[in-house]
Amino acid sequence: MNPPEALVPVPEVEPGTAGPPCAYARLRTERPVVKAQLPNGETGWLISRYDDVRAAFADPRLVRPLLSAWPPREGADAPPPCLPTFLEMTGAHHERVRRTVLPMFGRKRLEFMEPRIRTMAGELIDAMVAGSEDGTADLVAAYADPLPLRVLCETTGLPYEDRDVYLPHTLALLGAAGLTMEEVLAALYALQDYAEELISRKEKDTDGEDYIRLLLAEAGRPGSELTRDDVVSFVVTMLMAGYKTNIQHTGNALLALLTHPEQLRTLREAPERIGTAVEELLRYVPLMNAINILVAKEDLTLHGQHIRAGDAVVPVPASANRDPEAFADPDRLDLTRTPNAHVAFGHGPHACTGGHLTRMQLTILIEVLLERLPGIELAVPADTIPWDESTPLRAPARLPVRW
Repeated sequence: MNPPEALVPVPEVEPGTAGPPCAYARLRTERPVVKAQLPNGETGWLISRYDDVRAAFADPRLVRPLLSAWPPREGADAPPPCLPTFLEMTGAHHERVRRTVLPMFGRKRLEFMEPRIRTMAGELIDAMVAGSEDGTADLVAAYADPLPLRVLCETTGLPYEDRDVYLPHTLALLGAAGLTMEEVLAALYALQDYAEELISRKEKDTDGEDYIRLLLAEAGRPGSELTRDDVVSFVVTMLMAGYKTNIQHTGNALLALLTHPEQLRTLREAPERIGTAVEELLRYVPLMNAINILVAKEDLTLHGQHIRAGDAVVPVPASANRDPEAFADPDRLDLTRTPNAHVAFGHGPHACTGGHLTRMQLTILIEVLLERLPGIELAVPADTIPWDESTPLRAPARLPVRW
């Protein structure tokens, strides 16, 4: 009988970088499916190759567990589970909710947000320039940080003025790998309570039209496939998936552009290529370095490894997007790369609902920045930039620029 294979640690993030995709190169070559020690002490099967990651996300035998119920706890002290977010819904429940919500985040439906995002971006740039006495500023604090939350609130109907209530719980959950289960549950329950209270407010005040009110109206329609609890889950999902990840990806994308001045200049001279450039920034920046837990519903075998029912399976998009079998010269930023079938938004039935909104936001953010400040550049050496390393989604804490 062979001895059990030693666990590998999840590749660590190098300080001052967005994440560890380069550290996955050896695993992709030698151990594409390997049992690993996860940051919370549990074990899971790391999947690092592009084709395998896509297949895992689409495999009905692999389901995302409730964040409030994984790792599993049994007995009298097991906490009551929270409502599932959209990422955790399964089967017929997920299908009926997705049928209602997904069209709201399609390209055509979101066109109403384009001029609004452009206006918000312009106002932030104007305020940054007006507040600078010497033509320098911190692009994170002035631009990359405030815009995503304003866009999320404007699109969905989340009150911007409530941010001091919901953001602390949202930020706590994004650092969940370092929290106890009790702390994770406390933040989840708090977000769910906030969503319940917000929905009660909107049920009393029906003036205005936003996505939360539209979903509430649908849930109240006789014969609707949507329930009030699904609307609560929508609010929690938007807060968990649509805020900090966009801030951090935006900061990393801007840093990538500013540290590749020749490519930035080419993009400035040919703004019609920004859509292609955005896809490459989504591939290049490890947007989903966080642990994506799936759980096997039945035994299966992958690359000779026997995965048992109940085992955690961890597909790593940040590694898949650097797989040389899928992308030529994958560690190089190429703003003209096409085709570009990255998995930044996952794949399959649980692919990110807000993908089009994220694309639109990043496209407009870059367009407005280059239109208003065509000479923008880093004001300090790139290796001196401080990093926010408080969550698995690492990002520049500051981006000092001049124009």
